[in-house]
Amino acid sequence: MSRIVNKASNQKVTVTIPGSKSVTHRALIIAGLAKGESLILNPLDSEDTRITAQALRDMGIEIPMVSKKMKIRGSDGRVFPESEEIYLKDSGTSMRFFTAIATLGSGEFYLTGSERLQQRPVGHLVEALKTLGADIRCRDGIYPPVVVKARGLRGGEVVVNVKESSQYLSALLLILPYAEKKSTIHLATPLASKPYVDITIDMMRKFDAEVEWLNNRTIEVSNLSRYAGRKYNVEGDCSSAAYFWAAAAILGAEVTTVNVTSDTRQGDFGLLDILEDMGCRVIKRDNSVVVTGGELRGIDVDMNLLPDQVPTLAIVASFAEGTTSIRNVAHLRIKESDRLSAVASELKKTGIKVEEKDDGLVIYGGQPSGAEIETYNDHRIAMAFAVMGLKTGNMKILNPSCVRKSFPNFWDLIENFYS
Repeated sequence: MSRIVNKASNQKVTVTIPGSKSVTHRALIIAGLAKGESLILNPLDSEDTRITAQALRDMGIEIPMVSKKMKIRGSDGRVFPESEEIYLKDSGTSMRFFTAIATLGSGEFYLTGSERLQQRPVGHLVEALKTLGADIRCRDGIYPPVVVKARGLRGGEVVVNVKESSQYLSALLLILPYAEKKSTIHLATPLASKPYVDITIDMMRKFDAEVEWLNNRTIEVSNLSRYAGRKYNVEGDCSSAAYFWAAAAILGAEVTTVNVTSDTRQGDFGLLDILEDMGCRVIKRDNSVVVTGGELRGIDVDMNLLPDQVPTLAIVASFAEGTTSIRNVAHLRIKESDRLSAVASELKKTGIKVEEKDDGLVIYGGQPSGAEIETYNDHRIAMAFAVMGLKTGNMKILNPSCVRKSFPNFWDLIENFYS
């Protein structure tokens, strides 16, 4: 199965961006654990968010099918194993979050997933949960599957290594309102992808939990203020909008993305500043963003705060004058694919010179051409190179359906670039 992306013919495009995947995961989980009923509006219906919804059902929480308006009656922190195993397919977010959630319950939980998911580490999270009183183990002390013999979580003081993933910290934060005592988390390492933790904390507070940064390496979570059901609107996904911003950049087109707000905590909104630095014009409005492409120039950029945008930025850099250095994203090697290796390999097929570093890429701008792109079953590789195809034409994307993980209507929205 493959899909050919041809040259775009429209220079003025408007698209409405679906709900945020990151926010949807957290909204479903917090509403599921809350006391009382929540109404979740505009959640993203994707493969990943359906996995999270099913995992909540597998833990005894009543969750309806993912739809534009979801009424969720929370369990007040009570979870128990409804099935023999909780299968999380390729969802790294779900694996990390539900590894933590299982420790709140009573009974034995077995969490597993695809072959690739079983190569993505959870060891530092498992060690932190042990410190907090959980009876938990994983393969070789590092990888899924995970087995939890749950009897509730004690809480208290814990030190956690968050260099590999901010999801370890978000996973702990999400469950600690239900620990037996107040908890204090000390970060042993600099935090990867901090904006995702900012999203977690902001949402916890909106559902009445008490969580505070004591300093830049210490967070305190109260066990006296748990989640209360409420109405919550899921904002548009900046990760998804970014593909259309990149398309504007390389096409010299004007692209408007609707359902994106400038008061977001999503780190990927920061791609707009990078595109401005590269030569684009950006207008931020109340509920939309307009990007117009210009003469692109290479830049040097630390992408630690928005690592998911590395494949997208790499595409823009391929058309820029000069060299672009992308750095401080070593943790991209343990995503759905080794994203640094995957991007480098596929860019070379298009005729672009690229150097792969331990923690990033150096891309020499040029004139890429269409090629056959291996997607490594990675949604972000597929979508980034589809954007490149809008400029080069004749871009053959293998396994195009992998975009269902985060952006099921991506291909429908790409059609807006054709008359």
